[in-house]
Amino acid sequence: MDLFDAIRGRRSIRRYRNEPIPESVLPALEESLLAAPSAGNLQARRFYFVSRRETLRRIAAATYSQNFIAEVPLAVVCCADLALARPYGKRGRTLYCLQDVAASIQNLLLAAFALGLATVWVGAFDEKVVARVLGLPASLRPVAIVPVGYPDERPTPPERVPKEDAVVRVS
Repeated sequence: MDLFDAIRGRRSIRRYRNEPIPESVLPALEESLLAAPSAGNLQARRFYFVSRRETLRRIAAATYSQNFIAEVPLAVVCCADLALARPYGKRGRTLYCLQDVAASIQNLLLAAFALGLATVWVGAFDEKVVARVLGLPASLRPVAIVPVGYPDERPTPPERVPKEDAVVRVS
């Protein structure tokens, strides 16, 4: 798939078919996450691939009524590794590692779409509950949850602000 087709075509999906994701697809998703750039190449990020139904239910319960997460075949919990970001001090812990995770998530969204899968970037959740459900060490901060599955909806593209309002060219 052409990269620009993926950028234009990907949508946030919240309804998924009851269809498992083949194990053979998971390495491509993992690779997409790890191929993203990171500050100082510290790679201060960790990813938890969750497919166990009970764990998905417990994660969904922490997402402020985004119950569809309990029904997806896979959710990727994307975490910033605050310990690995330590060489950059406060800015590393409060910004750089979050940017690292965000870059990885965008790769995951596009890779999944190219593979015929659907995703949505979920940021509304109780971090402490998700960390407890997964037994995360204190150095890992859950930043986002990305449900992954086969789409059961085809939303139209959302309106975007005009380029003139969002992009400023400085010469």
